[in-house]
Amino acid sequence: MGLWDRLFGSGAPEGFTGALEPEEHVAASAPSGEGWLVATPLGLWLPEQPPRRVGWHLVSKATWDGKALTVTEAVEDEVVTAETGGTAVLLRDLRPVRYAVERPGKLTDQVHQRVTQAIRQRRRDNVVGAWFLLRKIPGRDGAVLHVRADAGAAPDRVRAAAVEQVTALATGTAHWDPA
Repeated sequence: MGLWDRLFGSGAPEGFTGALEPEEHVAASAPSGEGWLVATPLGLWLPEQPPRRVGWHLVSKATWDGKALTVTEAVEDEVVTAETGGTAVLLRDLRPVRYAVERPGKLTDQVHQRVTQAIRQRRRDNVVGAWFLLRKIPGRDGAVLHVRADAGAAPDRVRAAAVEQVTALATGTAHWDPA
């Protein structure tokens, strides 16, 4: 247990049963249904039984409509490797899940900030039909290349484009937009 936790606790709300990492602290929380939505530097804890943390790099989208936070979580489907040895992770979005929140407090601001900060650079390829995102993974050094294909995009074209981007990043010829 770190000094902060010994002096002030993790900041977890009473009744939250998630197993925080030893140095993980709560940045914001809000009650939702039968549990808590909890934002920490490592991710967003969802009010499931038991609570489950989704790393910020796997939150594809989070929207607030004034009554609920809707979260679209991504799962890692495949890792492709280029001849340079670099890799890209192909993502697939799960169905969005809506969490009713009566008193959001700082939660929505924290979610927006942390999802946005996880993205270092991004690139859209309309021909292939995919987003290419360099993302910071909480608790790790460096960034990972995530590729999120549009619905209906050709998987072989997406894989080939991912390999091309990994190679371009390794050779310094990639053209990216700042996040």
